[in-house]
Amino acid sequence: MRVMLVEGERGISGMDAITAFFGGQPPALLWGLGGVLAVLTLAVGITLLLPRLKPGGDFTNLRQRISSWWVMIALLAAALLAGWQAVTALFVVVSFIALREFLSLAPVRREDRPIVLAAFAAMLINYGFIVADDYGLYRVFIPTYVFLIVPFLMACIGQTRAFLATTATFHWAIVTCVYNLGYIAFLMRTPASEPLPAGAAGLVFFLLVATEANDVAQYVWGKLFGKRKIVPKVSPNKTWEGFLGGWATTAALIWFLGPVFSPLSGLGLACLAIFLPIAGFAGDVTMSAIKRDIGVKDTSALIPGHGGLLDRADSLTFTAPLFFHIHAYFALSHF
Repeated sequence: MRVMLVEGERGISGMDAITAFFGGQPPALLWGLGGVLAVLTLAVGITLLLPRLKPGGDFTNLRQRISSWWVMIALLAAALLAGWQAVTALFVVVSFIALREFLSLAPVRREDRPIVLAAFAAMLINYGFIVADDYGLYRVFIPTYVFLIVPFLMACIGQTRAFLATTATFHWAIVTCVYNLGYIAFLMRTPASEPLPAGAAGLVFFLLVATEANDVAQYVWGKLFGKRKIVPKVSPNKTWEGFLGGWATTAALIWFLGPVFSPLSGLGLACLAIFLPIAGFAGDVTMSAIKRDIGVKDTSALIPGHGGLLDRADSLTFTAPLFFHIHAYFALSHF
């Protein structure tokens, strides 16, 4: 009997802890995560119906994409609910994989291995500034000092062949895969004293939803109405109709959801609504140009249905710093 009572008390205390954990989360964030789960559940239902509506059709890629989304959403949601430490740890892994993918595809030579090690060391130092909440050092370390140190190291090891091209490759890889993606983790260091309607996690959630919605909206508008190609030599499937439809859809989404998750209003929110969809498109097209130059379709096969991590995060490498800087300029005094 005593054992049953103890087990019952543990069960009650466990439920109390879970209730207290979710009770401490911003309601807007929980509703937002619930909305994403509802969309994914609807997508699963559609994939179950499609074989009956179109017998003989191959929907394997679509099923793989949705299954991968479940895994990615679960990881992101768990990190957002757990706090800035978990989000920082998650994006250390994201930057590591992205940098590894990029440098495995780029024309890096055996002699460049010390520079490869230096790039990963720079990644750890960069995230160390996030842990220390030192934005002053974060914003200059890679753009200024890593930019100078990489060519100096190449000079020290006597590597002068294709010097400028190699240093540019390394710097572009570190900036996009580490510095730009790191801004997402740095958003979580926004203190509670700032006027955040859904907390710091709500800011990150809003950035991720707006960026991914832009990708999906441009794809859907392009499939439905796309005729005139916008960058045929780089990405033949992208059209003016897809770009403009995606831009309008994402701008409206940001304008109406902004007050729920962001402290921006008026001119600041309008700037975010106007420029974030353009930045997402620019990230997508720029990474497509790099892959076309290297001669690959995907950066890896890590995420079934999506390709590599960089294929999934290409838009984020452009939207994350823009989202951060607009908030820092218009609304956040901490940065």
